[in-house]
Amino acid sequence: MIGVGVDIVEIERFRRSLARTPSMRTRLFVPAELADVAARRDPVPALAARFAAREAVMKALGVGLGAFGFHDAWVERAASGAPSIAVTGRAAELAAAAGVTRWHLSLSHVDLVAVAYVVAE
Repeated sequence: MIGVGVDIVEIERFRRSLARTPSMRTRLFVPAELADVAARRDPVPALAARFAAREAVMKALGVGLGAFGFHDAWVERAASGAPSIAVTGRAAELAAAAGVTRWHLSLSHVDLVAVAYVVAE
């Protein structure tokens, strides 16, 4: 194991940020993520979990916020529904330098918070 990262996002605070700055959606999320949550009655909890996943990836790599762009790591969903991490650009460079060959991701959300747990292997 290379590292573990966990991050928690307050859903209502995240909702207010998205309402205040609508361009945040496209700055933070890749088109596939936005499409994945578009049909949900309330996509904000799922988006908050995906944002938490980016920060958890940074923590698993042992780097701070801003070490790579938000579009350099994102959440993909398999046909089974299982989430996974995809990396490119600077995030992929940092992962390769650390020896990461595999990612493990768990996402969850309840009324108040969204959580992402990432293991870099």
